[in-house]
Amino acid sequence: MRIIEKLESFLEIGGTKKDIPCLVLSGIALIISIFHLAPLPFDAAWVAIILCGLPIVLEAIIGLVAAFDIKADVLVSLALIASVIIGEDFAAGEVAFIMQLGALLEDMTVAKARAGIEKLVHLTPQTARIISEDTEKVVPAEEVLVGDIIRVLPGETVPVDGIIISGQTSINQAVMTGESLPVDKGVGDEVSSGTVNQFGAFEMKAAKVGEDSSIQRMIRLVRSADAGKAKIVGIADCWATWIVVIALTAAALTWIFTGEIIRSVTILVVFCPCALVLATPTAVMAAIGNATRHGFLVREGDALERLAKVGKITFDKTGTLTYGAPKVTAVETVSDLPADELYAYAAAAEQMSEHPLGRAIVRCYKQAQQKELPKSYDFRMMPGEGVSAVVNGHCVLAGNMKLISANGEAALTKDLADAVGKHIQDGSTVIYIHIDGETAGYIALADTVRTESADMIASIKSIGVQPVLLTGDHQNAAIAIGTQLGIDEIHANCLPEDKLNHIEAYQTTGTSVCMIGDGINDAPALKKTDVGIAMGGVGSDIAVDAADIALVDDEVKELPHLLSLSKRMMTTIKLNLAFSMGLNFLAIVLAITGILNPVVGALVHNAGSVAVIIHSALLLGWKMK
Repeated sequence: MRIIEKLESFLEIGGTKKDIPCLVLSGIALIISIFHLAPLPFDAAWVAIILCGLPIVLEAIIGLVAAFDIKADVLVSLALIASVIIGEDFAAGEVAFIMQLGALLEDMTVAKARAGIEKLVHLTPQTARIISEDTEKVVPAEEVLVGDIIRVLPGETVPVDGIIISGQTSINQAVMTGESLPVDKGVGDEVSSGTVNQFGAFEMKAAKVGEDSSIQRMIRLVRSADAGKAKIVGIADCWATWIVVIALTAAALTWIFTGEIIRSVTILVVFCPCALVLATPTAVMAAIGNATRHGFLVREGDALERLAKVGKITFDKTGTLTYGAPKVTAVETVSDLPADELYAYAAAAEQMSEHPLGRAIVRCYKQAQQKELPKSYDFRMMPGEGVSAVVNGHCVLAGNMKLISANGEAALTKDLADAVGKHIQDGSTVIYIHIDGETAGYIALADTVRTESADMIASIKSIGVQPVLLTGDHQNAAIAIGTQLGIDEIHANCLPEDKLNHIEAYQTTGTSVCMIGDGINDAPALKKTDVGIAMGGVGSDIAVDAADIALVDDEVKELPHLLSLSKRMMTTIKLNLAFSMGLNFLAIVLAITGILNPVVGALVHNAGSVAVIIHSALLLGWKMK
């Protein structure tokens, strides 16, 4: 076995850099051989036999000895040896040359497909500036710990995930989102590793480091991408083995019945399952490369194969079809106080609150009004009810009905209750504003639908896939969002086990299901479903790890492209298989009848291999119409 290991090491020397000059020299030698351009003591075709043919023979020997692997290399080796024995040196050199050329084309195609993926790996930050006790120290990025204070200068890559604690800046997030325009960031904003600081210096507190950082998580997905795991690739490999057996049998019988060894050699040359073996993984890898360009990281080719069969696609609501961040949708006053002043009082009272709804009111006010908030005093948080504060000398309460009732308002007026009821019916959450002992108005907040969600759902329907909404949100909110997006099947109040049950019910009927989610609660469903797609940007680590595919930039508008791409990939593979099998069987008939000789047979067969590889490579640039 040590000899086998040495042979494997020998064949790996140089890689593609070695293959190209060997092919160039072999090509020149074949031209000299066929046209007799130079008087040599030997046939120039032997250069191609040695440089291109010897590695094929060695690989065949390694496969047979190490694992009794009967694949295309065995058949090619027999064809080479037989051609040399009968004196067809040029045919042997031609077979070797074109086989190695096909292998090089495959490697180049796969490399191109992986290029967009592997680019992430090279974007890994190498160093970080750690600030401690007024000193600055540059350390390897992998040594950063959670809680470390890091300074990032203009032009530098953010080393780990964290939160800005001082400074203002603009961040190029193209590596994570695909967007070329920088995003303004300030104190309290999150920044991701691998993104680039454009303008101002800032300091941040490390939150996720090492393998937990955003860039490393994406790289783990990248490195797990493997076209060889697709079931259809395994089928092709199985067929290839049987083709080798059939070819050997056909060659032997032809020799026995015709007595012409050249026909048998031609059969071995033309019946090699090269196109069958090469084209399928190339198509898968090209599809993975295409998906990467559209913001998807695919773990394995099998995921795309399974995606092509999907009949239903289930969506989580919050963070998937919606932005997952509450937004103020209405500010209504029931007193003499103008609505904008009511808004200011509510935001001022909430500016010290840590509650998501309170923070949403403050954020939306600043975005809408572009004004400084009034000062607030005597802030008090009342868990489960709301907040209170003194704003401009007035006592302001902001919270739910429980808070209002506890402060002297037993019930709402009928008009106010009807108005509030409409917002609740639409799935909104209502915050009541109480000023100086009286209800002054209310603020309605709701999750907002992603701008691209409606068009995406319509495109999915046009492909023939039925969208389904599975959400833990209450019925009103689920129906409001689902109706807005054109989703007919809606299931609300879903716990993780409820989502599992719905998916199992679909699968029991024979329907393949795809699930798209972002939260920890979605992880079980993502794992159970036929194909799981996680929102890689906003999604939890657990959800991403449970999924088969990650959507890096959270742009769900690209989902129809992915679905169409998976179907296109399967069509490409089936066409490749049909073409290669048809060509092989046609060529063997012509070889048995003596119409094809080894030289012409090699040209026909290997031209077919190159054709299907090029056909697969077209998937790299394919776009949904």
